[in-house]
Amino acid sequence: MTELRQSLVCQSPLIVSGTLRQLNVFFYHTGHTVYILQISQDPLVHHGCHFCRAVHAFCNMQMLIMNGLHTMSDDAPEDETLPAACIAYYSECKEHIQKGANGTRADDTKGMKGLIIDWITPKGQSLIPHIHHNVKSGCGFNHVCTGALLCPAGLNWNNLETCTKLTNGEIQVAGDQWPMFLYANYMYDPEDPWNGLLRSGLLISAFKHIFMSPSSVDQEPKATCSGNAHIHSMCLMMKVSLAYITTQV
Repeated sequence: MTELRQSLVCQSPLIVSGTLRQLNVFFYHTGHTVYILQISQDPLVHHGCHFCRAVHAFCNMQMLIMNGLHTMSDDAPEDETLPAACIAYYSECKEHIQKGANGTRADDTKGMKGLIIDWITPKGQSLIPHIHHNVKSGCGFNHVCTGALLCPAGLNWNNLETCTKLTNGEIQVAGDQWPMFLYANYMYDPEDPWNGLLRSGLLISAFKHIFMSPSSVDQEPKATCSGNAHIHSMCLMMKVSLAYITTQV
């Protein structure tokens, strides 16, 4: 092969598993032949995705990195300071990591929005009234099924007065009231409030969808590439990831 005469790096969109991702494509020209030698997503964007799911979903990357740089400067000798080029590089890194984190939250929300309706629908049956995948109205406390799942533990959704007050907003749900969908089999034991908490099948399905593969939810894995858990060497459920999944659901 003749010596490479010219190289061109450009940004090109590519559809991967139904998601539009921005990839780096490297073209090398040798005479009249064009060789595509590498196609890859920026690794910092990829790490930003995992940071959002496993470390902090709403972290301010600029503040985090700048605080780290200030800490490094405090520990360094007085005659040593970080060069401007170094600070500029870290600032660029921040933008890529933040981009990955922001995109992940949006992708996961959009990806599960319609699937959750399928997960809460009993097999072989349909929800009455029907819930459209792309319509928010008629959900929440305005639907008998989703309302029962969102009902705070300790309240009886089947009680007409309670149901009505939750629907019209007379009962305001506080942040420290656990919804029923967090409990295994959606059952709450007032004698033991921790029994079954954060062990519902809905949370398990959501975790499999995000960290393993969408096909693993139905126990029929069809993915041809490694899931997020395998890529990032996750061997157990972390508290932050559990909180992220719960928030998304």
